[in-house]
Amino acid sequence: MKVLGKISSALLAALLCCAGIAAAQDGPLPRDVLEPYIGPPMSLGEQINDKGVWQLLNSGGAEAGYVFETEPMAPLPGFSGASINMLVVLDLDGRFLDVQLISHNEPIFVSGLPEKLFYDFFKQYRGHSISDTLVVGSPYGGAAEGSALVYLDGVTKGTASVRIAHESILAATLQVAREKMSGISTGPPAYPNRDYHEALSWDDLVAQGIVTRKTVSNAEVDAAFDGTLWADDDPEAKDAPDAPYLDLWVIDIGAPSIAQAVLSAGAFEELQNFLEIADTDEPVLLIETGRHGLVTEEFVRNTSPDLISAEQGGFPIAFRDSDIYIELNEDVPDALHNGAALILRTDRRLGFDPTAEWTLKVDALRKHGSFRPDIGSVTLTTTHITPDRFYSRPEVIKQAPPWVEALRNRAADLIVLAAFLAVLVGLLLFGMNRLAGHRFFTPIRLGLLAVVLGFIGWWGQGQLSIATPLAVARTALDGGSYAFLLYDPFSLLIWAVSIAGFVLWGRGLFCGWLCPFGAMQEFAHHLGRLLRLPLIEPRGVWDARLKLLKYVVLAGLVALLFGAPATLDKAIEVEPFKTAITTFFVREWYYVAYAVGLLLFSMVLFKGFCRYLCPLGAVMAIGGLIRGRDWIARRADCGSPCQLCRVKCNYGAIKKTGEIQYSECFQCLDCVAIHDDPARCVPLVLAAKGRRQKVAAE
Repeated sequence: MKVLGKISSALLAALLCCAGIAAAQDGPLPRDVLEPYIGPPMSLGEQINDKGVWQLLNSGGAEAGYVFETEPMAPLPGFSGASINMLVVLDLDGRFLDVQLISHNEPIFVSGLPEKLFYDFFKQYRGHSISDTLVVGSPYGGAAEGSALVYLDGVTKGTASVRIAHESILAATLQVAREKMSGISTGPPAYPNRDYHEALSWDDLVAQGIVTRKTVSNAEVDAAFDGTLWADDDPEAKDAPDAPYLDLWVIDIGAPSIAQAVLSAGAFEELQNFLEIADTDEPVLLIETGRHGLVTEEFVRNTSPDLISAEQGGFPIAFRDSDIYIELNEDVPDALHNGAALILRTDRRLGFDPTAEWTLKVDALRKHGSFRPDIGSVTLTTTHITPDRFYSRPEVIKQAPPWVEALRNRAADLIVLAAFLAVLVGLLLFGMNRLAGHRFFTPIRLGLLAVVLGFIGWWGQGQLSIATPLAVARTALDGGSYAFLLYDPFSLLIWAVSIAGFVLWGRGLFCGWLCPFGAMQEFAHHLGRLLRLPLIEPRGVWDARLKLLKYVVLAGLVALLFGAPATLDKAIEVEPFKTAITTFFVREWYYVAYAVGLLLFSMVLFKGFCRYLCPLGAVMAIGGLIRGRDWIARRADCGSPCQLCRVKCNYGAIKKTGEIQYSECFQCLDCVAIHDDPARCVPLVLAAKGRRQKVAAE
């Protein structure tokens, strides 16, 4: 017994000292920490606010987007109670350039699943826009054909943690978009309604304002350059001040009815073929009949026009040439047939809304001097809007809360689990004595424990852990949200039933019937009996002392929670649950050796980990204080003189007085079976013997 005590004490000390104390990071990370995450040619600019939002600079030093952490703006707690911190790189068009994991304390990835899976998950954001409806699907995706949702592949056994990280990214990104990128759409863009048809002529387009015309005379351009170096550098403008310098027509031809009224049949067909491929592009036709033109001689097809730009809501519209054949409808005035024409396109997913007003800008250039002339420019602007009757705006898909998605994803498992729990609780509540006295009780119990191990443990990943109570405590300390509990409804249902069981049975329901690792230890015990291995049975003072160890372990973990939270994830490895249940023993050798060692130890010391070391068992024992009844029947003879139940109790949960120590009772029902068995219960045996003697005497 002394050796056993020393081993347990040494094990406890090793677990509590397994990692050094790390200082927690307060506030946004500094520049020197973030810069290595930004790959060239991009670089980190200036910090914009106190929430850790930075400028993203391109190779030329111009602002190209934003860089920010998720934790300062969306500190959603993970399963450890700590936030998952990601670095998000967003361009000015609201597109994810990169998302990288900075830090986390998720138990499943700390020393369970390969961390690479967690890091790889975030690569899926690259190229997606904040206007996309991003959701986390199954570990194997889940996107339906034509779905408006964009599914990101989850991680097997880690989907709950991944969902928490995803929600943090969206919350932080949309906060930055609202504050810094108000012109970027954060919802599905409007798109041309292909089923809407309206017979229109060119005159109808003009009369209804569907076509915008911008005219600028030579005199007006001269006035714009007045007082500058280039004031007298356009003799043609001086000679004909009333002549048009710019005569620009703007028509959004994304809607088929408008395009048909403007383009010839051949050009319309080519445009539709183009839009079948580039179905998120919005085409805009520009026709210029003045002397300005649309592009310079240096313009290259399929690129952005060098004299034209646009903006909407204060943010640039990324227009570029479509290189589409242009032939106008015969109803269009002849003057436009002879003008310069260009079809520009922009991606609606980047925030462009054709049904909202936007501004077209045209640069008017002048040169001063002959050798290496100075170039001057003024900007001519016009606004355009297309009636929304030509467009459809998809119904914004209101994503279900993450906990609802989690429920849907595990609906089948939850139904089976609920049925199993209902049967088990019903048996123990209404038929406990009959169950305990059944001739096949041991096979029935082992069968139920096999379901617990196989379905609840290995399949459902419903092994409860001390990590959850500690995370709840940390959340209460930080004043955070408890929503993280809803991300794992399977375990939450087991928690709910176990806590309800406190009132009826104390810790016995979970520790005796619902703990997968406890089931493994019980199977190990039976295997030890088949192998006829000797038993170690601590009794008396040593049993009492060893039972206190689990409270010491729990106190140590709580102390780390407050004093050195960075070490907590390693210290929680005092539980072998992650190794034995979550990862199927596929981990580093020392974790496997520890878990297997405990199981081997259980072959000679009945459920030794559960009785003496388990910090979750300590929590369950404390929770069992709310037990509302003494559910194990006792007789006056129990304890004095009869000690049979106490001797047979493998848990040492019965005092010499016959009183049940419910904080240590695992609801194995052995004493219940003895209590009701007239062949084993000493008081019943003596009573029966007395009756027989009385009958004989008569």
